[in-house]
Amino acid sequence: MDLLAQTSDLLSKLIAFPTVSADSNLGLIEFLADRLEDAGARVEVYRDPTGTKANLFATIGPEVDGGILLSGHSDVVPVTDQKWSSDPFVMTERDNRL
Repeated sequence: MDLLAQTSDLLSKLIAFPTVSADSNLGLIEFLADRLEDAGARVEVYRDPTGTKANLFATIGPEVDGGILLSGHSDVVPVTDQKWSSDPFVMTERDNRL
């Protein structure tokens, strides 16, 4: 599988996680933790008091001062009662765009 196909496959898997803000994000966090560990990252997962949500902190590279921080969130707004023309958790290609 070439790099573009691998990237598209990974993106499709990430989109498929229904991490609606009211629900658990653990499936996605565990998937990402495994992928990052396989890539050589040091991974820490911090669960909330309920154990149903978590944040992930991953470090790649040497333990020295400096570096780059990428920060994001894993939840999405609720999709119920919205008019979608396709399943929001299935990657769709239209007009040569994903």
